[in-house]
This record gives sequence, structure tokens and C-alpha cells, in this order.
Amino acid sequence: MRRLRSLFLVLAVTLLALSARAAEPIKVGFSMALTGGTAAIGKQILLTLQLWRDDINAKGGLLGRPVELVYYDDQTDPAVVPGIYAKLINVDKVDLLIGPYATNMVTAALPIIMQYHKTTIGLLANSANSHFHYPNYFSMIPSGPEPKLSFSTGYYTLAAEQTPKPKTVAIVGADAEYGRNATDGARENAAKFGFQIVYDRSYPPSTADYTPIVRAIQATHPDLIYVASYPPDSVGMIRAANEVGLDAKMFGGAMVGLQITATAMQLGPLLNGIINNAAFNVAEMMKNPQAAAILTEYQKRAPALGIDPLGYTFVPYTISACAILTEAVNATQSLDQQKIADYIRTHEFKTASGDLKFGPDGEWSKTAVLFGQFQHITSNSLDEFRGWPHQPIVWPSEYKTGDLIYPYSAARK
Repeated sequence: MRRLRSLFLVLAVTLLALSARAAEPIKVGFSMALTGGTAAIGKQILLTLQLWRDDINAKGGLLGRPVELVYYDDQTDPAVVPGIYAKLINVDKVDLLIGPYATNMVTAALPIIMQYHKTTIGLLANSANSHFHYPNYFSMIPSGPEPKLSFSTGYYTLAAEQTPKPKTVAIVGADAEYGRNATDGARENAAKFGFQIVYDRSYPPSTADYTPIVRAIQATHPDLIYVASYPPDSVGMIRAANEVGLDAKMFGGAMVGLQITATAMQLGPLLNGIINNAAFNVAEMMKNPQAAAILTEYQKRAPALGIDPLGYTFVPYTISACAILTEAVNATQSLDQQKIADYIRTHEFKTASGDLKFGPDGEWSKTAVLFGQFQHITSNSLDEFRGWPHQPIVWPSEYKTGDLIYPYSAARK
């Protein structure tokens, strides 16, 4: 009888322990830019992650356990990112990682993630894994198998189709990981397309006055100007271009920040003529049930939080990363990092960002980069940008929603 009582006691303690373990949250850790130059984007991503958490928990959680988000503000500063990820892993003991957002921050986080053999899905980071080749990193950005080239291929293709074909290009970008990756690709593509580079410089990310840079570019009289910039620099370059009266035939390229509604509204008609990386054909995207559902919910919540009211670019990519992580955990019934990575690497996913599969370095197996041109903007009203009617897709041809206005001066009228 005593042995039987002991057996029941052991069983009861085991069940209690299992029950307590089942009630413990699954911690999902990340850093996010909640202040600094990309905070307007980071706040969109954070709300999307919170919506995902709430939805997952309403459905019973992951593996029957609630999801908890553990995050810290990285201040848009790559220098603070490694410390955050070390804390998430060693102190907070998070079960899963996601992000961070942006090339500069993902590149800073990867050595720590690699050291602890963790898996993550980076958010909108261009070619962040090209030097590390870490097999358990995956990139939620449509750059495809040639990520550095993809951010300029469409731009140069459009230029090469013009008659007479332009001959010269100026290349400029921030002296940081994102700017270097994009301008490296622009430089290589210029040679492929037969454009002569007449200006090729970088600037410190802390630059405040972009007028001298634009004047120096203008002095070389380039036909094309390719810019790889983050939000503060994008605004500075565009304002300087209008102040100087830039007369290049094409202007734009890979200017992050123009996808932020408040930034677009701030610039208004100054955007006309700029050809830029476009994440989505918004009209087509809204036909995707997953994209439409998350954007509808996001747009209900965003105004009260004082953040981007539309969220067209960054919200769908974020929820796509969440969906992939959810599927991998549920399919493997595990939080084992290697099992999750193996599943993501070997499966195709249907997401808010379209159907995708990952290839080498965690990049998408096929590129889905689009280029749009800002056209016919007449005011700084939100209605100018709701649905992005004034940024038709001009490349590639299979996704075109409008024709290129060429040269740049014609689109500015």
C-alpha cells in the first residue's frame, strides 16, 4: 500500500509539473527600432507582431502554450543589437527568435544568433547573410537568389529601354551595411548594362545636410542617379534634389522610407518622378486573403496608436514571417531550433507576401522585387497614398500597372 501511495504521489507531482510547464508561455524574442531613424517602420512591425500574438493565443497558443513577446528598443543602432540578442538568449531564455528588422540590424545580430545556434527570420534585410552563409537564417524580403543585384536590376532595365539609351550613372548610398550592399549591386549591374559610372560615393549615416552631396552629383551631369538610403537620408536627398533642381533623366533606386505613409505625405509632390523599389502592387496584394485580413486589423488599430495608418509594405512581410514560424513549430511539434530550421528550409509557404520557398543563404528562391514610379501627386493628403494610386508598378512588365514617365523632369511637371 505504501509503495502504491508513493507511486501515486510521484505521478501527481509529474502531472503538476507537466501542467505547470504547459502553462508557461513560449517566449518570442526580438529587437525592434522603436526610436531612431527607422522607428516609423519598427512601430508598424511591433503592432503586427502583437496582432499575431493575440490571434495565436485566441486559438490556444503554440503547442498549447500562450505566446509572449519579449523585445527591446534597438534605437536603429546596430551597435546595441548584439547585446540585446545576447540578453534575449541568456537572460530572458526566449524559446524562439524573429527579426530583427533591417539589414544593418540583422547583420549585427547574426554573429550572436550563430554562436548559440538559433534560428531566425530576418525582416526586410537585404543580403544580410551573404558573408556569414548561416544555414539557420531566413530572409523575409523578396530579393531572391541575387539579393545585391535585385535592388537595381529593374532600375537599369527601365533605363536601358529608353531611346536614346542613357549613358552615365551616379551611385550614392549610406556608409552602412544596407547602403553598401545595394550600391555594390548597383555598381556590378552598371557594368552589365553598359553604363559609365561618373560618381560613386558613400556618406556617413549621421549626415544632416544633403545639398552638398546632390550638388556634387549634379556637377558630373549623370543621366541616372541611383540612391541607396534609409528614411532620414531619403528625405534629405529628395529635398536637396528639389532645392538644387536636379535634371537627371532618372532618379531613385533603393530609397527606404518612401513606403512610410507619413514620409510620403510629408514629401507630397516632391516625390513625383522618383523610381523606387516597390514592395507590392497594392491592388493585387489586397486580393490575397492573408494580406487583406492583417491589413484590415492593423488599420483598425493604427490610428489610435499614432503610427502609420496604412502599413502596406511592412505589415504583410511581418505577418508572413510569423506565419512561417507558426507553421514550422506546429508541423514539427517542437521548439528545437534545428528541426524548425530544417522544416523552413525544405518547404514552400503560402503567405500574405505570396508563395515562397527559401534557397541559399535563406534568400527567397525567386526574386519578387518590383519598381514603381511616383506620378501625378498634387498634395500632401493621405488620400493621395491610400491604395498608392500614384505609384504605379513600372517594372517588371508582367506586373505593370502604369507606364514610366521619362525623363525625370517630365514627371515633375
